[in-house]
Order: sequence, then C-alpha cells, then structure tokens
Amino acid sequence: MADFARRMASLPDTAAPMLVVVVDTEEEFDWQAPFGRNSHSVDALKELSAAQALFEEFGIVPVYAVDYPVAARPAEAAALAGWVASGRALLGAQLHGWVTPPFDEALTRPNSYQGNLPADPERAKLAALTDRVSETFGRRPLIHRAGRYGIGAATPSLVAALGYEIDLSICARFDGRVDGGPDHTGYSAEPFWFADQPGLLELPSTAAYCGLLAPLGNPLHGFVAAPFPEQARIKAAFSRLRLLERIRLSPEGYTLAELKRLTGRLLADGLRVFSFSFHSPSLRPGCTPYVRDRVELEAILGRCRRYFQFSRDEAGGRFSTPFEVRAALRDGAPDSG
Repeated sequence: MADFARRMASLPDTAAPMLVVVVDTEEEFDWQAPFGRNSHSVDALKELSAAQALFEEFGIVPVYAVDYPVAARPAEAAALAGWVASGRALLGAQLHGWVTPPFDEALTRPNSYQGNLPADPERAKLAALTDRVSETFGRRPLIHRAGRYGIGAATPSLVAALGYEIDLSICARFDGRVDGGPDHTGYSAEPFWFADQPGLLELPSTAAYCGLLAPLGNPLHGFVAAPFPEQARIKAAFSRLRLLERIRLSPEGYTLAELKRLTGRLLADGLRVFSFSFHSPSLRPGCTPYVRDRVELEAILGRCRRYFQFSRDEAGGRFSTPFEVRAALRDGAPDSG
C-alpha cells in the first residue's frame, strides 16, 4: 500500500458530525468464485428504490458509485439517472477492472485491485469508466471509489487528472494483503488531502478498533486474525468480551449495537466526518453473503433506518454530501490546506 503524503483535515470538536452515505452500485457476481469478464447482470438495480425511499425519508442525498456494467445498461439505470438529475442522489464512479475495458491484463485476484495495475492500464480503464458514466448519466462523475478499495500509488494522480475532486478508496484499518490487495491498517477514518494532488480529498470508509485493547489494535488484531484455529478462537473471545473488535460503518455484517459503539468511540476521539456504506446487490436476496433471504433484507434495511435515527437524534449528526464535507473542511479547518 502506498503511504500517501497527506494533509490531515478535521472539523472542530464542537462541529456537528457529518454523515455521508455511499452505495457501491455494481453488477452481481459470486464473491467466492474466480473473477470473470461475463458478470454483467444488474438486476439488483430494480431494488434500489427501497433504499432511495429510505434515504429521502431522512433527507439523505446518497452517493451511488456506479461501475462499468451499471453504466453500460442505461435502461436498467434509468431510475437512478432520474434521482441524480433531480438532485436526490449524487453520482460517483467505481472501477471493477475485471469488467471494465480495455482487457489487456491477466485475470487474477491481485489484478482485481486497480492499484496493482501499471499506470497506463489503470489510466485507460479509468478513462473508459469515466466516459461511459458521463455518457449514460449526462454528467461527469467527480467522486471516485476504487473497487475493492484497491487504490494504488498512481491512483490519486490519475483520478485528479480526470477531474475527480473526492476519493472514497481507503477502508480504514483493513488489510487486503492476503488477497493481493492493499494494506490500509495505517490509515484512520480521518479525512485528508492528498499533498501531491491538493484539490483531491480522501474520505475513508469509517472503521476503527473498539474495546479496552483498541490502542493496540493494529498489531494485536493482526495476530488474532491470522488464519489458524487458535487465533480464530482468540479473536472471537476478544470480540465477545469487547476487548478488541474492528468495526466498519456498514449494515453489512455488523449489528446496530456495533455501529453505535463505533460511532461513540470515534466521536469521543474527535472524528466529525463519517462514511456509511453498503453494496447495491445486498438489496436483492442471494446476491451477497450479507442478505440470503427476505428476512435478512428487512433486517439490513431496518438496521439502516435505526442507525440513521441514532445518528440524527442521539449523536447530533447531520446528513451531508461529500461536497458539503469538502467545503466545510476547506472553510473551517486550519489544517486542511
């Protein structure tokens, strides 16, 4: 993982927390199978209306980070295009390289992370994605997310050159090296400006260690997460006893109580910008490991609703867009550059 030169960006502790909502809007594919070029079904887009209705109930303007298969299906994406055109949603672009032309790279798991590609192939795929999204939705995306959080050393300069203003590619405290991906354990949930691309703001996916042993999070979690039975039992015990747990701000795989604990811990630490996210195929049962039936679908939507209520009514937060966050950090933070 590239250790990007950065200028940290923060809001005063007295500022109301700002919550951004991001939906990774993508094709359906088997997450456990080898990557293939032919996974282009976007049937789950039909289910986005349930999430959009929930967002509008709370006055949330979500970011839909669409990938190439979604952008290549204008008919299926028509409702989404309407929400974007009316200002009820924002448009982002997410690169799944294995289904984004040109297809010059070998089809391997490491190459599913765009940052592992040489700069020229990554540039070509980003340009193809950006052009296709622009054509389908009638506007150029300004928000980028690397698929699988696969940001690489060249990615910030490449996306900045294409006019992107905000990046969402870092997943704080997570390590993808076992799969050939980047190591984000050295990154907190705090936003930052890329020092070499001063107009580009990074809004990491919100995640952190919680529990009594949280200060030892990186080395200790790395040990207990090792792929051996003994470590797995230790990890489960640590989480059950709330000594150490790594939580991401997502309804996928996390309980409402965990999301509340994460939020409380980060608020106490002074974080004022939060990013809540999930994948669009989770809105159709059977498309992701998180939602296997209608019961789990209702549960995940209910978790979203209750977390939004908590964020607004108990945590004192306000629902924001990445551009509002960017403006606040420009205008209100002395260390934002």
